[in-house]
Amino acid sequence: MQDQSRFGKVGPRQWSKIPKYPTELQARNRPELVDNGSQPTTSDEVVVAGSKVILSCKVEDPDDSSLQWSNPAQQTLYFGEKRALRDLRIQLENSTANELSISIDNTTLADEGEYTCTIFTRPVRTAKAMVTVLGIPQKPQISGYSGPLREGDVAVLTCASSGSKPAALLKWKKGDKPLTGQSLEMSKDANGKTFTVTSQVEFTVGKEDDGVDVKCTVDPSSQQISEKSTSQRISVFYKPTAKIEPKPEHPQEGDNLELHCKGQGNPVPQEYKWEKDGVETPLLDAQDNILIFPNLNKSDSGTYICYASNIMGISTARYILSVSDSSPMPHTGSSYHAIVGGVVAVVVFLLLILLIILGHYLIRHKGTYLTHEAKGSDDAPDADTAIINAEGGQSGGDDKKEYFI
Repeated sequence: MQDQSRFGKVGPRQWSKIPKYPTELQARNRPELVDNGSQPTTSDEVVVAGSKVILSCKVEDPDDSSLQWSNPAQQTLYFGEKRALRDLRIQLENSTANELSISIDNTTLADEGEYTCTIFTRPVRTAKAMVTVLGIPQKPQISGYSGPLREGDVAVLTCASSGSKPAALLKWKKGDKPLTGQSLEMSKDANGKTFTVTSQVEFTVGKEDDGVDVKCTVDPSSQQISEKSTSQRISVFYKPTAKIEPKPEHPQEGDNLELHCKGQGNPVPQEYKWEKDGVETPLLDAQDNILIFPNLNKSDSGTYICYASNIMGISTARYILSVSDSSPMPHTGSSYHAIVGGVVAVVVFLLLILLIILGHYLIRHKGTYLTHEAKGSDDAPDADTAIINAEGGQSGGDDKKEYFI
């Protein structure tokens, strides 16, 4: 009862004056919380600088009111179908009682900000749309390479790219292999919105790096752009390698032989020298990287040495020349020819032995015939009788004896 006396008695009419919670209280004190179909809706947009963005505002119940778009500076862009700002980049896309859509072409970083869609009902209702403009990174630039490196030197290359928003990521590759880069700096550009990023890489060069492209790339996964990259081809000076090649490949005695000394290096070897192992006098038939033998003979046999040199050092190659009636360099047909020659020699030897045996047999039989013929002729009056006697036709008879006085 005391509480009632403090606040006074509340009658039925007084109760009717108290707003019904929460609907009427919201409408009076916080009209933005009332969803009666007149609240406009928008969406945030992300766009790459230089491209087009579309802003759309929709409402279910316009209540015979028009929609309006304003930029971050609260300048009206469109009120219904009517253009309010003379910026030809801003165009009307769609205008109905329930929707107002506009577009901004060729966006710049200055277009970034919060845009407002308004419907002039009672009370006035608004919706916000945040436009984020991404800065396009510039093509990266590589610095630090000033000319050929020597084998074993450390290459230090720096890559930089400006104009990115958010800050871009840089990646390195040497040929097809990735390199680990060290980010040196990430600073804001003069406009205060974009960034310049710098990355540095170091590696020791070898002869396998001569002519290799080192590439720096803006990682496309960090930006809504196509890949941007730049390359630096490096040159490496290294010690040459030498190799001797004979022409013809399998020389024989009497051939015209040329020994070609081929040197590979950077720079290309320009100086060659020839020596014969164990001979101190210079070789007169040497012409730069070619040693000539006009009429190859056995005295040319020996070990020949070629020296190829450049500014990085000297390389040597050796060639053993053995001159004989056959090719000094063994080849796959030698064994086959030797086997055939051996078989032929054996056959010839056997034929000779057979002829000797046959001749001896014939000689023996011829001697026996002459002996028997001689026996029959001792006491035969004629030749026929002698033959008969030699064959045993004379069965008996005493041996004739002759006496000499």
